[in-house]
Amino acid sequence: PKDRGIAMVFQNYALYPHMSVEENMAWGLKIRGMGKQQIAERVKEAARILELDGLLKRRPGGQRQRVAMGRAIVRDPAVFLFDEPLSNLDAKLRVQMRLELQQLHRRLKTTSLYVTHDQVEAMTLAQRVMVMNGGVAEQIGTPVEVYEKPASLFVASFIGSPAMNLLTGRVNNEGTHFELDGGIVLPLNGSYRQYAGRKMTLGIRPEHIALSSQAEGGVPLVMDTLEILGADNLAHGRWGEQKLVVRLAHQERPTAGSTLWLHLAENQLHLFDGETGQRV
Repeated sequence: PKDRGIAMVFQNYALYPHMSVEENMAWGLKIRGMGKQQIAERVKEAARILELDGLLKRRPGGQRQRVAMGRAIVRDPAVFLFDEPLSNLDAKLRVQMRLELQQLHRRLKTTSLYVTHDQVEAMTLAQRVMVMNGGVAEQIGTPVEVYEKPASLFVASFIGSPAMNLLTGRVNNEGTHFELDGGIVLPLNGSYRQYAGRKMTLGIRPEHIALSSQAEGGVPLVMDTLEILGADNLAHGRWGEQKLVVRLAHQERPTAGSTLWLHLAENQLHLFDGETGQRV
């Protein structure tokens, strides 16, 4: 394993608390028998990249994330492995470290495998994403591909905040409309006659639903809760027993109990097989 050219950054950083920043970064090179001068040069360069220059003689303390990355960088590996390195940070520091990781990758140009349960990290850091479910790769693609064309119900429900609306029902006999459990009928973009009568799941993201009017053929939804987020708002309601979330503009603030007339973008609808959960 030591000869594979792989350096790992652990979730708990795995630093030696009694050692200084410099000693932690140099330790792996020392036990490999590297010369002192070469170690000093590598540590100095890694410290410069991570802005740890003035902290080399101190204990890691609040810079543990950077020190752990520095210890990996000095090895000059062929591949970096990151095991949820930001999971123990608060929200503000996590955002800062995400940006620093992006900058670090652009600078080093080293292949990196990054494990995370945080979809925001996956979407912002990755050039390609592998979505795993129970040890199985559900989908591999660019962040945009995974977001815009989820390959399965699991991917659709995992990627996106809030998650994609997933509504159960059937394709009508003509294959042109989707009949939701609960009576709502929605037009489909194209013909799905081959799935007529079959149990399916229709997906649409909250941001692909817009306010409309009854006169324009909007679909009614009685809103029961409004989440005000600042930049935008989330309206929550139900079609029968099925929940629906709609992303609204900052200035759109309907009151609880009011009826919203909605337009669902037909070219943003996703159909998933009711049995396999796979995209059709």
